[in-house]
Amino acid sequence: MTGTILFTIACLVALGLLFAVVLYFVAQKFKVEEDPRIATVESILPGANCGGCGQAGCHAFAENVVKAPGMDGFFCPVGGNPVMTKIAEALGRAVEEKAPMVAVVRCNGTFANRARTNEYDGYASCKVMAGLYAGDTGCKFGCLGKGDCEAACKFDAIHVDPEKGVATVDQDKCTACGACVKACPKGIIELRAKGLKNRRVTVMCINKDKGAVTRKACTAGCIGCGKCAKTCPFGAITVENNVAYIDFTKCKLCRKCVDECPTHAIQAVNFPPKPAAPATPAAPATPAAPAAPAKPVTPKPDEKDV
Repeated sequence: MTGTILFTIACLVALGLLFAVVLYFVAQKFKVEEDPRIATVESILPGANCGGCGQAGCHAFAENVVKAPGMDGFFCPVGGNPVMTKIAEALGRAVEEKAPMVAVVRCNGTFANRARTNEYDGYASCKVMAGLYAGDTGCKFGCLGKGDCEAACKFDAIHVDPEKGVATVDQDKCTACGACVKACPKGIIELRAKGLKNRRVTVMCINKDKGAVTRKACTAGCIGCGKCAKTCPFGAITVENNVAYIDFTKCKLCRKCVDECPTHAIQAVNFPPKPAAPATPAAPATPAAPAAPAKPVTPKPDEKDV
C-alpha cells in the first residue's frame, strides 16, 4: 500500500516537471519582446490609473502611445503638459500644449435657491435616485447631492457641500480626469478650460424647462431670456432649449453677461472685485442772491415835540 502511494506521488512529480519543461520551451518560442520604450513612458506617467486619458490605465496608455505614429489623441490629464512633454522627448516626437482643464458643476441649486418638495430616504446614490424619480426638488435637472461624483474622484477634488447640498470642485486638486463627469447621472459636470489666471465665466444651470417653470423651481436658474447672448460682443453665448451656454473657446471674460443676467445664473470665478464706480461730483451750489439793502427807518417824531 505504501509503495503504491509513493509510486503515485513520483508519477505526479515527474508529470509536473515534464509539463514545466514543455511550458518553458513553448514560452521561449512564442515570447514577444516588449518595446523598452513602453517601460520608459510608463515610468514618466504619474501612475494614477484613473482612466482620464481614455485608456485602461497607465500601462495601456504607454503601450498605445509607443505603437502610435504620433501624439495626436493622447493626453494625460493628471500629468498635464509637463508629463506629455517628457514623453514626447523620450519618443523623439513633438506634442502640442493643451489648455489646462477643470471640472465645473453647472448647478446653482443650493438649499437657499431650490426648495425641497419631498424627502428621499433611499440608498444614498445619485444613480439610484435618478433611476427612481426626478429628484427631491422642483428641478429635475439639478444636482442630487448624493455624492456619486465624490466617490468616483481619486484625487479628493470634489465634495458635496452639506450647507448647500450641491457638489463643489477644489480647482487646486482637480486633474480633469473626467471621472466625476462620467459618474453624474444628470450630466451637470463639465470639463472646461481653467482660463487665464484660473478665471472663468459659466452658466451654472442646465435646466431646459421654460422660464416660468425654471424660476418656480430655482430662483437662480437660467430662464433662457437671451439677454446674455445679446450683450456678448464676442458671440460666445448661445441659447438653445431654454438655457444659455458659454463657449469658453470664444469667451474673452468681459463679464458683461454676468451683469446682464436677471437671475444671476451666470457666475464669474476668481475675478478681483470690480472697482467701485466713481462718485458723481456734487453740483456747485448756486450762489444766493444778494440781499436787498435795508430801507432806512425814519424816526417817528416824539409826541412831546408835536
